[in-house]
Amino acid sequence: MDPESRFLVAVTGASGVLYARRLIEILGPRTDVILTKDAAPVIEIETGLSTKEFAGPANILYRGEDLAAAPASGSHRFRALVVVPCSGTTVAKIAAGIADNLVTRAAAVALKERRPLVLVPRETPLSAIVLENLLKLARLGVVVLPASPGFYGGPRRIEDLVDFVVARILDQLGVEHSIGVRWTGPPE
Repeated sequence: MDPESRFLVAVTGASGVLYARRLIEILGPRTDVILTKDAAPVIEIETGLSTKEFAGPANILYRGEDLAAAPASGSHRFRALVVVPCSGTTVAKIAAGIADNLVTRAAAVALKERRPLVLVPRETPLSAIVLENLLKLARLGVVVLPASPGFYGGPRRIEDLVDFVVARILDQLGVEHSIGVRWTGPPE
């Protein structure tokens, strides 16, 4: 597969791994997955899956502590990086330029190579520090896409709420999809 068509999906230890799971499911083998060490227990708690099962159809599964892995280099080609869910700690490290794990290093690569970087923070409430870090990153061109599902589509299941957020991520990546609900105006 052409490396230019592959997406990196990084999963941190924040709650909300269902967003990443659904994104990986839709992108399939176009996905390379990075899991931090803190993501593994959250994946097990929230999904009951092993990390290998969680990554499912992904092309490659990287360990977050592997700084020798391909995404640590600017010469490694990928279309975009999505960090979902993105913990406040990961936001802070990316904003400060701290690249001490594969997720933060891949984010540093995305920034320096001017590749799309989408962060899906799942923390709530947001402290002034996190807000300042997100503002700093947004000013650098990072897409900050909070995991804030809409309710205008009348969601009936958790999966509907997940799909709403994942649809917004796919929109940012320029990937055609038919999930989620788009606003078409008030009912007549």
